[in-house]
Amino acid sequence: MRSSNPVFSRRGFSRDNGYAGFNTAPQAGYAQGNPYAQNPYANNPYAQQDLQQGAPPQAPATTGRMTMDDVVTRSGMTLGTVAVGAVLAWALLPISTTSYGLAVGSAIIAFVLAMIQSFKRTPVPALILGYAAFEGVFLGVISEMYNSQWSGAPFQAVLGTLAVSAATLLVYKAGWIRVTARYARIGMAIAIAFVLVMAVNLLLVAFGVAENGGLRSFGPLGAIVGIIAILLGAFFLTLDFKQIEDGIAYGAPKNEAWLAAFGLTMTLVWIYVEMLRLVAIFSSND
Repeated sequence: MRSSNPVFSRRGFSRDNGYAGFNTAPQAGYAQGNPYAQNPYANNPYAQQDLQQGAPPQAPATTGRMTMDDVVTRSGMTLGTVAVGAVLAWALLPISTTSYGLAVGSAIIAFVLAMIQSFKRTPVPALILGYAAFEGVFLGVISEMYNSQWSGAPFQAVLGTLAVSAATLLVYKAGWIRVTARYARIGMAIAIAFVLVMAVNLLLVAFGVAENGGLRSFGPLGAIVGIIAILLGAFFLTLDFKQIEDGIAYGAPKNEAWLAAFGLTMTLVWIYVEMLRLVAIFSSND
């Protein structure tokens, strides 16, 4: 199973590639209750000894492996860079045509950096932090624009993003959502269909066939589409959480924590932008 996020499909976060030194052939009994789980301990004599003694399998006790602290630290650095870029753009760039142009340019550069990183076999912190900085500039400009029309919308969007993230993590850790291969396939099919429909809608709006944004209008239909987009963002988060959890358990290299931070940042940016639109739609209908 691969994450919806392109960076998690690279080496180190791919179940079907496995990690160096581990036998990824499924072991009888180990995968019970998890149809796509694989045993990474087959070639680890310490894990074999634990299993023979009846102890539960533990992550390889070797140095240079990714930990949750690594993921939290890198995520804090990446999200912090986004926040700093957004604050500086809000404070230094007044609302104007030039600012909108800079926002679009920053978004394009961020996209290019994200694509370059996603096709690399190893994480490059400079690319990831560069992506975060330019994404922050984009978010700062559009947040200021929304705030000028709907006062307080960015703050509400931040709270909404935190709420969605916390709720998703809660249901994931509680086991209410089981991230299985079937779950991932169905969710990805819906996500791909959503992106294709949005692309067609964008073309229709660009050629004047659809008015007022089409499916992305600031009316009830736009609100429904926005809610679907946020739910998809929550779906992406569950895949990200599972990939990170497996990466830690199966001994991913320490530098893969940068990929975890990168993927989480992209997902949270998705949720924030959609939440910002949704807040604006509800504020417009008040």
